[in-house]
Amino acid sequence: MKISTQESTIEQALESMRPFLRKDGGDVELVSYDNHVVKLKLLGACSTCSISHLTMKAGLEESIKNMLPEVKEVIAVD
Repeated sequence: MKISTQESTIEQALESMRPFLRKDGGDVELVSYDNHVVKLKLLGACSTCSISHLTMKAGLEESIKNMLPEVKEVIAVD
């Protein structure tokens, strides 16, 4: 499966955030990027954390949008 330039950029943004997630026993996986919407799956401790919505919006979404301004939304999926 060929990954797009946008997906590669998203992965770079996620890599910059992974040390913080892993420090707390979690991680994140890119599920898809379609129509300027990024779908991420939170893994490990992040999947059950009570403040994961803050991690998603303030951390991951901000990091991705900084590197790829065309992104409209970042959402968590199961």
